[in-house]
Amino acid sequence: MGEPKGSRIRLIAGRWRGRRLAFPAEPGLRPTPDRVRETLFNWLNPWLAGARCLDLFAGSGALGFEALSRGAAAATLVDCNAAVVAALRENGARLGAEAAIMVGEALDYLAGQGPAAFDIIFLDPPYASLLLTDALTTILARRILAPAGLIYIESAVAYGFELPAGLRWHRRGQAGGVAYGLAALAS
Repeated sequence: MGEPKGSRIRLIAGRWRGRRLAFPAEPGLRPTPDRVRETLFNWLNPWLAGARCLDLFAGSGALGFEALSRGAAAATLVDCNAAVVAALRENGARLGAEAAIMVGEALDYLAGQGPAAFDIIFLDPPYASLLLTDALTTILARRILAPAGLIYIESAVAYGFELPAGLRWHRRGQAGGVAYGLAALAS
């Protein structure tokens, strides 16, 4: 299998530490920066072992594959771009990752999920879209997040994102123009 033309990003830690993921140069595809991913996975470390993860809007797959590299039991990666999904499948095969990789619209995927399907959900949609709010609304309505689960949320600082009712911030950060954080179900 040849690597797709485009860009590369490396996995930071775990069993695949230093391995590079190749992904096509597609408009709007911007992987979570290394510095943000390192902070995120330091935060997630206590929850990763055995976790069921969903990398919605997977793009490069860096979040889903990093979670698997660090001990998550399962990861489902979903993206609507067929070329991106082909690259995800090639990267998964190259790593020997047991990941479910699907092509499809994020909201359609969520509509088919049952309650408490995931312990950790990664949400990093195109910044200018309304998909983040729509995805969170669907996750809450369908109870897709496990009761003690966490949702990683990434957006542009310029968009000033607020959580919908039913969620609370667990941790938050900012790096340059990127705002990110972990949200949990409100008590």
